[in-house]
Amino acid sequence: MDTDLYDEFGNYVGPELDSEEEDDDEQEQYADDEEQQEYDDEQMEENEPQPMPIVLHEDKSYYPSAQQVYGPEVETIVQEEDAQPLEVPLIEPVKKKKFQLKEQDLPDTVYEMEYLADMMDNTVLIRNVALIGHLHHGKTTFVDCLIRQTHPGYQDYEEKNLRYTDTLFTEQERGTSIKSIPVTLLLPDIKQKNYLINVFDTPGHVNFSDEVTAAMRLCDGVILFVDAAEGVMLNTERLLKHAVQERMQITLCINKIDRLILELKLPPQDAYYKLRHIVEEINGLLTLYSNEENPIILSPVLGNVCFASSQYAVCFTLKSFANVYKQYYGDVNVEEFAKRLWGDIYFNSKTRKFTKKAPHNSAQRSFVEFILEPLYKIFAQVVGDVDTTLPDVLDELGIRLNKLELKLNIRPLLRLVCNKFLGDFSGFVSMCVEHINSPVDNAKLKVDHIYTGPNTSRHYEDMIKCDQDGKLMVHSSKMYPTEDCTFFQVLARVMSGTLHAGQDVRILGENYTLQDEEDSRVLTVGRLWIYEARYKIELNRVPAGNWVLIEGIDQSIVKTATITDLTIHQELYIFRPLKFNTQSIIKIAVEPVNPSELPKMLDGLRKVNKSYPLLTTRVEESGEHIILGTGELYLDCVMHDLRKMYSEIDIKVADPVVAFCETVVETSSLKCFAETPNKKNKLTMIAEPLEKGLAEDIENENVQITWNKKKLGEFFQTKYDWDLLAARSIWAFGPDVTGPNILVDDTLPSEVDKGLLNSVKDSIVQGFQWGTREGPLCEEPIRNSKFKILDAVIAQEPLHRGGGQIIPTARRVVYSAFLMATPRLMEPYLFVEVQAPADCVSAVYTVLAKRRGHVTQDAPVPGSPLYTIKAFIPAIDSFGFETDLRTHTQGQAFCLSVFHHWQIVPGDPLDKSIVIRPLEPQPATHLAREFMIKTRRRKGLSQDVSINKFFDDPMLLELARQDVMHNYPLL
Repeated sequence: MDTDLYDEFGNYVGPELDSEEEDDDEQEQYADDEEQQEYDDEQMEENEPQPMPIVLHEDKSYYPSAQQVYGPEVETIVQEEDAQPLEVPLIEPVKKKKFQLKEQDLPDTVYEMEYLADMMDNTVLIRNVALIGHLHHGKTTFVDCLIRQTHPGYQDYEEKNLRYTDTLFTEQERGTSIKSIPVTLLLPDIKQKNYLINVFDTPGHVNFSDEVTAAMRLCDGVILFVDAAEGVMLNTERLLKHAVQERMQITLCINKIDRLILELKLPPQDAYYKLRHIVEEINGLLTLYSNEENPIILSPVLGNVCFASSQYAVCFTLKSFANVYKQYYGDVNVEEFAKRLWGDIYFNSKTRKFTKKAPHNSAQRSFVEFILEPLYKIFAQVVGDVDTTLPDVLDELGIRLNKLELKLNIRPLLRLVCNKFLGDFSGFVSMCVEHINSPVDNAKLKVDHIYTGPNTSRHYEDMIKCDQDGKLMVHSSKMYPTEDCTFFQVLARVMSGTLHAGQDVRILGENYTLQDEEDSRVLTVGRLWIYEARYKIELNRVPAGNWVLIEGIDQSIVKTATITDLTIHQELYIFRPLKFNTQSIIKIAVEPVNPSELPKMLDGLRKVNKSYPLLTTRVEESGEHIILGTGELYLDCVMHDLRKMYSEIDIKVADPVVAFCETVVETSSLKCFAETPNKKNKLTMIAEPLEKGLAEDIENENVQITWNKKKLGEFFQTKYDWDLLAARSIWAFGPDVTGPNILVDDTLPSEVDKGLLNSVKDSIVQGFQWGTREGPLCEEPIRNSKFKILDAVIAQEPLHRGGGQIIPTARRVVYSAFLMATPRLMEPYLFVEVQAPADCVSAVYTVLAKRRGHVTQDAPVPGSPLYTIKAFIPAIDSFGFETDLRTHTQGQAFCLSVFHHWQIVPGDPLDKSIVIRPLEPQPATHLAREFMIKTRRRKGLSQDVSINKFFDDPMLLELARQDVMHNYPLL
């Protein structure tokens, strides 16, 4: 180094270098450094272990990365300051909520799980059935008997109430089922041949009939349960009608026959009459509800009726009881003997033959002699003579019991003896096998009923063959929450193809159409299970005809869904959304106690909406969050789930109210017209009431707007005496496709340019749908109204007749025509069925009278000391009715109520002479006005209906000229 070029501090003080030379020197230096660095890196990789990766914090400190500590899939977030509150843990523990019984490990069963899974490939040996019936008619206890038969661990006869399919704590506490739960079991028939029986245990309470609808959608047939003592009840009749509408194959189980013996103490002959009466009543209802020429006939002789006592493990058909005789006596023709065990057939002991005439005066019918009397004797021996004569009787029957079993209490002992005498539930299995079709045999009927697509596509062909190698089509109708309530597992039925775990599928929601494909997502299927109520069996694939519980696809599903393969490139159609046999009419408003927890409540509302098939949640314009349900118990369960399971916050609930409807009772007093804002178009309409029964026909889809004009015209011409031209000019039903209002084009080609009118048809229909969805009185749906388009002036230029001009105008003219046709409010009425002793009937009348209710029928229940009172009560006056009834009858009366019909509220809602004073009961004629004003207040609307809001200035002048202003004064 030249020391003259540097000072004492090492700074360069020599002559300036040329810049290019300096750059060259620097580049050479950099190149040397890079080569050295690459060499060092190579040496380090070869000779030394990799150092722990580090993440540079913004304050320049160093720490090991989260990927190194927790694994490669963990995201690392770096923040300058800790924004997380101290009370929130850094890593939250997995929450285990205690709302349902803990899931069990795979229990011991009388069959191998591999055998159960293998049976799923044999579609002919599968039966998908739902147990349906009225509240407390023994469906859940019946499933318990099937569980005891197949799961040796549950053979504890001391256990009184197993209630295996009631997995929720609320169900166990209330003693009533709330959710439909499936169980898949391998069960033998009379010939000891095994079948895969998928059983759906459904709730019997009329409020939860939506769960029954969801269960029926996945089934091929139903077993209707009827309590032998109570007979046909409110929900029995409703569910039977619904099963016929859903094209289910129907069988009957008369349950709790022990009540005839132990409780009502009927003689065997009277017990037979009682059972025969139930069968005849059910057949009468089937004839009433079936539209077919040959309705289903239920009869023990045909084998589609079984008798059971779930509590005492008794279940038999005539054939299975005849089989018991064959086991004891050997040479018995089971088929022929079974045919002679019902009806007016007697056994002549002298000739050893069956005759239709009684051989002597005291002769018993064969059913009484061969079935009821042996049962009566066994019950009498166990209940009465346990210590003295029972051992001898058991020896005679070949039933062996040890000393411990003989010391059991009466009920467990009776269950044990009956089970050993009659054997397992093979009669029930034979009934299902013979009278409910397998998935492959029932496929065409099922698919034609629930599939919305054409019958020409490849996947339709695969579905009606139930082809396990065809295109994948899966239909889901129920969802069950996981233990921590963060996700849902989807219960579905594979209609065709085979669903594999980890498979990519396309999920089509209820709003998916070929025109609007927004409600469609591609997701990956997680794990697959067979759902067994308290445990699950994991599978890697599920073939067509079976039920499956699916993980990982619940995000985009709200109620039901269609799940297809990604390889289907044809036009896709969905399965029909569920059609319920009741409506959500009870309404509550909810809000969080702490306003900052609103997002949690909204998330909870979304989840609870998935959990209940018929639940509706919406936000009013006033901002209140509304929940609509079928009844008080239903909403009580919904609120429990919302608070405890899904949102875990305190929620305030407003007093319950009901949904209303708006209607007209006369034809519009003048032709109502409205001009578009640009003054280029003008629509004229009138409104009038629909014929009686037509609204119900539209809602029940007895008539559909999708029919061709000829078929539609014939329906209205023949059934409702419509003019054929008017019947063929129907444009739409509204609101939605099955709404109970009609829009008719009543214009004449000589007066109106039909081509121009048809060009704006869609816009007018949209305005009509909008108007009928939110009526002018209090923004409740319009019902039972017909709107006629009488005249239309439409602009020639497309620019002047766009949707923005026509839609709001059509809505306004719908409103004005409605207000000119004597508008009225409609309220929902409930059908109430009360069971009470004879001395309580007058108290029931008193309670109903206080709530505007009226009795339609009261009659004694055959073969019991009770009376049945049938009545109607307005839904708005029904809150607390059950409590009031029990108070007045000292708890002896029991009632169930369900929505039945809409009825006009007395009084004129637009009568301004009525003054509503707070906290004062109103006379009947003021009710419509009171309901309207209070509903408007609650929704944040103005106090009264402002007529001039819906009328143009020319229309107001027309009103003044026709002198109707005294009825509709301006505000």
